[in-house]
Amino acid sequence: MKKKKWIHLFVIGMSLTMMILVVEPVCATTISDLEKEKQELEEQKKEAENKQSEEQEKLNTISGEIDTMQGEADDVAGEIEEIDAALVETIASVEMIEEDIGEKETQIEETTVEYEAALATEQEQYESMKLRVKFMYEKGETTYLQLFLESQSLSDMVNKADYFEKLYAYDRKMLEEYQLARETTQTLKEQLEGEMAELEAQQHELEEEKASLETMLTEKQAAYEDYELMLAKAKQEAAVYKANVEKQTAEIRRLEQAAAKKESEIEAAKKAEEEAKKAQEEALKKQKSSSGSGSSGSSSSSAGSGYASAASYAGSGSKGQQVANYACQFIGNPYVMGGTSLTNGADCSGFVFRVYKDFGYSLPRTSYAQRSAGTEVSYSDAQPGDVICYAGHVGIYIGNGQIVHASTQKTGIKVTRATYREILSVRRIV
Repeated sequence: MKKKKWIHLFVIGMSLTMMILVVEPVCATTISDLEKEKQELEEQKKEAENKQSEEQEKLNTISGEIDTMQGEADDVAGEIEEIDAALVETIASVEMIEEDIGEKETQIEETTVEYEAALATEQEQYESMKLRVKFMYEKGETTYLQLFLESQSLSDMVNKADYFEKLYAYDRKMLEEYQLARETTQTLKEQLEGEMAELEAQQHELEEEKASLETMLTEKQAAYEDYELMLAKAKQEAAVYKANVEKQTAEIRRLEQAAAKKESEIEAAKKAEEEAKKAQEEALKKQKSSSGSGSSGSSSSSAGSGYASAASYAGSGSKGQQVANYACQFIGNPYVMGGTSLTNGADCSGFVFRVYKDFGYSLPRTSYAQRSAGTEVSYSDAQPGDVICYAGHVGIYIGNGQIVHASTQKTGIKVTRATYREILSVRRIV
């Protein structure tokens, strides 16, 4: 009987040894590997975020340049429209002046003909008058003597003398009229020639203005084409940067999902490890019970941690304020990757997860999943207890523009300005 008892104890001991050598090391190694893989994913995500930030900065820069170039191109297009309108108006003015010049040329030709006709008539009248005057004066006194001798009476002599006077006055009057007609025609001709000169001067000025506008239009059109080429090139660059940003965003999302999955695997491995330890403890108890060596149950009593429980904060303001106050008492405690202990160490999402768990709220375990918890509010409406979400990080808002969070392995749980990074979302849990 005693021999069977020792054989039984030997079998139990061997079973425990196998559990220690096989179960525990496998779990430990798996958790270590999983945490290492998760850390690598976090580092890859940070690298992707840096690349995303760089590409976004390039995109913002090129977008600003595109806006500037587009504005300048629009200004040039406006100038082209103005120059084109001015050119059309100038061309129309040139055509009108050319028509006026044609009309003036016709009027000058007609006036020239009239002037030459008046001049010829004047010359003919002048020659006729000269002949009559010459005839009269060449006869001289003989004519007048004959006039007296041949006159039958004094009245007859007076009548003949009056006739000669009237004939002379008529010739003089006609000559003056022809001279006036010639002078009037000449004045009109000179006036038309002056107007013609003015029109030709205006035509010359308009032709010069037309040439200048055509040159300006050519230059502005070339400048606009240059802007179109630059804009096309800049838009291509912007499209590349935008595609890179979207690519890095998708990569970050993928890495966050992979990290969340890895976190779940770590939690599952830890749970398996705890179950293995419990099985080991149960086996040890059975061994002690079977050996009859006595089972002095070692009662495990946990010493006071020195921290107040979540329940002790009841009544100290709103529920969100209670959460914030409770979280602040753990400032200075360590940061532990994958941890959820407020005293022994937690990561950012583990810290938020555990604080809210102590108040009876069940939040997702990862920072990515916590971005969908509760209700979204704007940062301007943030209240103590709200969860502030960043890219790959979370913290609890405590008011006055500050958060408490598990920051890094170097700094642990600390208070930081809430806007120290770009805020992606603010979630209200309570």
